[in-house]
Amino acid sequence: MALATTASAEIPRTASGKPDLSGYYDGGSLTPLERHARFGEREFMTEEEVQRLGSGTAFLEDGRSNDPDRGPPVKGGDGINAFGAGNVGGYNSFWLDPGSGVAPIDGKFRNSIVYDPPNGLRPRMTMKALMKQADNFSSFTYENDGRPTWLDREGPGPFDGPEELALAERCLLGFSAGPPSLPGVYNNYKRIVQSEDHVMVLLEMVHDARIIRMNGEHAPEEMRRWLGDSVGWWEGDTLVVDTTNFLEDTGLYGGDENLHLVERFSLQDDGNLLYDFTVNDPTAWQGPWSGMYVWKKTDQPVYEYACHEGNYSMFNILRGARRQERDELARRAAAAAEESGD
Repeated sequence: MALATTASAEIPRTASGKPDLSGYYDGGSLTPLERHARFGEREFMTEEEVQRLGSGTAFLEDGRSNDPDRGPPVKGGDGINAFGAGNVGGYNSFWLDPGSGVAPIDGKFRNSIVYDPPNGLRPRMTMKALMKQADNFSSFTYENDGRPTWLDREGPGPFDGPEELALAERCLLGFSAGPPSLPGVYNNYKRIVQSEDHVMVLLEMVHDARIIRMNGEHAPEEMRRWLGDSVGWWEGDTLVVDTTNFLEDTGLYGGDENLHLVERFSLQDDGNLLYDFTVNDPTAWQGPWSGMYVWKKTDQPVYEYACHEGNYSMFNILRGARRQERDELARRAAAAAEESGD
């Protein structure tokens, strides 16, 4: 899909004449990542559908609580409460801020962020990616009935140690920060600081800072990072960012070390930023896919996201699992002794 890259005299520019992207943006959006089946082959929403989406009713109908790109999937959730209200440690809807609506692109409201493939759906995931995505959420989705059922399974259990807990639970990578950056259930703000040689994108989720080297070359393949290695250049008024060298675990659930991401940042006359991206990861999806949505200009700053400050939950999760294991092994030993008549 071609982007409008016509130069505009209305947008702020740096001393060298490049668009000045520096500032704060709100990436919250109620536009679903993928097109709902009810739209068929239609790409855009009507005004009535936009109003329903903004009221929250469409959000509930779309079952976004089980969208892994916005947050951990939960069973029996209540729609907008993506973390399962009533569950121990769960957030209720008061704490969530998924966005207040959708922003038009070229005067139209898309019914999905994904625009390629044209059906608005990502290509089918590979089995490797499906297993990786499930593994990313294993500690979130485990159904705790008071028994350490993982003792009867081969391989590591969901609470064997810190490394077995979900990446987001360890505050290593956010639910939606990516890259690519996708709208999430909260923490959607960004800050861009731009110079001639670098562009920094600060993400509210997990407080990650992406450093983009302008007109540079990628680091050697063996130098890999959580957020990948990003180099950028200008194509007219559009900042193009190419990112490779990811670790095996990425902020894009299902993605892996073969992820190749191309992003395009285009400043609009109204101060908003059009964010366009293309994902190519042949070991995760059976084809590339692209999406776009609007980051809305804001004067609200990005506050620190101190994810684990004063947090004893991880210690207690692991301690509780060890207690369950000890109790279960003692119960089994007692049952075996009783059965043998000892």
